[in-house]
Amino acid sequence: MDPVERIVDLAADRVAHGQRRVLLGLVGAPGVGKSTLAETAVDALETRGIRSRVLPMDGFHLPQARLRELGRRERMGAPDTFDVAGFVATLRRLRDASAETAAPAFDREIEEPVPHGLRIDPAVAVVVVEGNYLLLPTGGWEAVAPLLDEIVRLALNPAERRARLIERHVRFGKTPVEAAAWVDGPDERNAELIERSLAHGPSPQHWLRLD
Repeated sequence: MDPVERIVDLAADRVAHGQRRVLLGLVGAPGVGKSTLAETAVDALETRGIRSRVLPMDGFHLPQARLRELGRRERMGAPDTFDVAGFVATLRRLRDASAETAAPAFDREIEEPVPHGLRIDPAVAVVVVEGNYLLLPTGGWEAVAPLLDEIVRLALNPAERRARLIERHVRFGKTPVEAAAWVDGPDERNAELIERSLAHGPSPQHWLRLD
């Protein structure tokens, strides 16, 4: 089955059975295609008449100034460089679904979170939550998976994933050499941690290969 159709069917089935709001997680290493798949799935759900939005975990990056204070600028993207408490609090508000929920967006051009960049109103039936650490069992991240109704784990050929990441970093201002160094350094360390985390999580889980 097409990956988008699989995700759409998972969410739409819960809506059809009367669930007021569905939180569906997409998890995988950097460059696997989470953001593109999430946006495409939301478009497909909207076509079916199901109000849907994407919540990217990237919006919960700590600001650059804070990362410098912590001495963690060069490890941006590691689990402790996110506001995990804010992320969990936002998911809890989304589960409640009784009021509009504001959440930060992320500006990749300047690599900074944008406070209140996203707003999700109570009429939204499906929120596709995409991010790296939805199944991490430590550091406060263990509170995430129980808040999600479905979790889809994404996998991609490592060489293709690396090429995508290098292209992304170049697109946003790094030289090819800088991009490759970042991908083979911080990004790869994060990816190894994410891959180990994919075995965790109490909610129903599904595997999708995107290659």
